[in-house]
Amino acid sequence: MPTRALRWLLATSLLMGTSWAATDSFVGDWKLMPSKSRFIDFMKVGSLGGNRYAFDFGGSPETITVDGTEQPGLQGTMLSVSATGPDAWNVVRKKDGHMLLSAKWTRSKDGNVLHDNYTEFASDGSSSTVNYLYQRTAAGSGFAGTWESPMPINVKVVIQIRPYEGDGLSFVRSPQDTRNLKFDGKDYPAQGHGVAPGATSSGRRLNERTLEVTDKINGRVVRTERRELSADLKTMTRTVRPVGQRNPSILVYERQ
Repeated sequence: MPTRALRWLLATSLLMGTSWAATDSFVGDWKLMPSKSRFIDFMKVGSLGGNRYAFDFGGSPETITVDGTEQPGLQGTMLSVSATGPDAWNVVRKKDGHMLLSAKWTRSKDGNVLHDNYTEFASDGSSSTVNYLYQRTAAGSGFAGTWESPMPINVKVVIQIRPYEGDGLSFVRSPQDTRNLKFDGKDYPAQGHGVAPGATSSGRRLNERTLEVTDKINGRVVRTERRELSADLKTMTRTVRPVGQRNPSILVYERQ
C-alpha cells in the first residue's frame, strides 16, 4: 500500500475512534436497580471417580478430594470438603489461616434440591449467615451435577464507564477494580479485583447501543455477556450467561 494512503487510513481510523468515544452512549455513571435485576448463582460439581470432585463456582474448576483435609484452591486459598452423612457435606475455605466461608450442604430426598447454609466471615471476625436453595438443572448423582439459585440483591453498586483508547471503554467500580475493554474481538488479559489467573476478555460492538463480551480462563470460554442500552439511553441491561448455566443473570442499571 502506498505510504500516503496508509497515513490517511491511520488518521481516518483514529478520528473515527475519537469521534465514537466522545459520543459513546455508554459513557456515564450507572446505578444498579435491584428491584429490576435478577442474579442467578451457579455452581457445578463434577465427579472424577471415588471421592474426588471438580468444583466450579464460576471460575476455574478446583479438584478436591472429599476427605475433610485442607487442599489448595483458587487464588491462594485452602479448600476442604467433608461428608458428614449420605446427603450432607461441609465446605470450608480459608486463606492465610483465616476462615473465609463455611457452608453446610444437604440434599433433598429426591436429590433435586440442595440446601446451602452459608456463612461468610469478615476480616474482623464478624460473620453473616444466609440460607440458599439450589435447584438441579443438569443430571448428576449425589452432589455431582449443575445447581442454580436465585440470589437476593441488596448491595448498592455504581459503575462508572469512561472512554478508553479510542473506541474502548473502562468500567470502574473503584480505583482498585477497573476493567478496560477494546472492541476488536481480540483476547486481552483481564485485570481487576478477584480476577482469576489466565483470565482474558474480548469485546465487540453489535451496534451503537449493544456490546458483547466473552470471558475466558486459559483459553476456555467461561462466560458471555451482552450490555444493551434502552432506546432513550436511560437504562443499561446486562445479560450474563456463564457456560453451562441454564438461566442468565439480568442486571439493570439507571443512568445517574
